[in-house]
Amino acid sequence: MRSPIISQVKSLLLLTIGWSAAMFVKPAPPLIAQTPNIPQPTNAPLELSLLAPNAPKQGVVTANTISQKQLTIPSLWWAREQFGGKLLDNWLAYPSQGNSPPRVDLIVNRQIWSLLDYVERYEFVNSLGSVARDYGYNVRVFNYQQELLATYTCNFNIKPSLCSMDNLDATGKARLSGSTKRL
Repeated sequence: MRSPIISQVKSLLLLTIGWSAAMFVKPAPPLIAQTPNIPQPTNAPLELSLLAPNAPKQGVVTANTISQKQLTIPSLWWAREQFGGKLLDNWLAYPSQGNSPPRVDLIVNRQIWSLLDYVERYEFVNSLGSVARDYGYNVRVFNYQQELLATYTCNFNIKPSLCSMDNLDATGKARLSGSTKRL
């Protein structure tokens, strides 16, 4: 039979070894990683009046602004051909104002937008948002009725930039959460 003293010593020894080992174990990182904040999209109004032929542009670039000397920034014409087609009618690229980064307001054809399903809309916003991000611009998507349809906003203070898409509505040809049956 074991003596009670030996059992107590063994227990005390195991406890001491356990506490000693715990001192050398690195604590696990928190389960939720801290991520830098992505700023909210600007609530500045869409300025459709700047699309008029003789309107003073004040540094705003549109789809009709073409420089004869250098690349016009942001250069969205190729992206328009690749991803926009007849959906993207025009854009207004505003310079940086105060602490807010420059932004591009895309103006889409309302009828074509309504025919797209959620995935097609996401693909459009993500593709053009990625191109604009490469130039340091955030993106908002509007129709000519000045309805905000989607945003693509980035935190440009970190590298690589951290971006978020928001306000993308799932209504249209097929809803993401509704029926996917197509006629």
